[in-house]
Amino acid sequence: MLVRPQRKHGPKAEMNVVPYIDVMLVLLVIFMVTAPMLTQGVKIELPKVASEALATDSRQQILTLSVKAEGGYYWNLGGELDTRQQTDSALTLDEMRAKVTDIVAANSQTQVYIRADKDAGYGTVVAAMAALQQGGVSNLGLVTEAPQ
Repeated sequence: MLVRPQRKHGPKAEMNVVPYIDVMLVLLVIFMVTAPMLTQGVKIELPKVASEALATDSRQQILTLSVKAEGGYYWNLGGELDTRQQTDSALTLDEMRAKVTDIVAANSQTQVYIRADKDAGYGTVVAAMAALQQGGVSNLGLVTEAPQ
């Protein structure tokens, strides 16, 4: 006759969670990889505000630097902010920096205003600002148009 071994412990009612942990880790990796790809940019609409023109000293020399969409530069030198006239131009950033630095060195009170084409790249405008700063320009402003 066969004798069955007696169990000291009864059946265990535990759930094996190891496979669930594996699935959770795989999902975590998937979300960590895809989350940066989902956020590429934030669309914002900048406010349009009517603002008053700044008061300028009539004795102060004003240089209006314009940045073209294709990357060229031209400017007007005079007693007032003038966006229609052109005194000189430059094709490269280094050429523009050299010429504007000479103008500012001649009169340290020269106020420089930058206006850029709406299609000009942000990097082009910032590079022009950095070049002017390296050239010794301390008074710098940006020109915009009022909303229509």
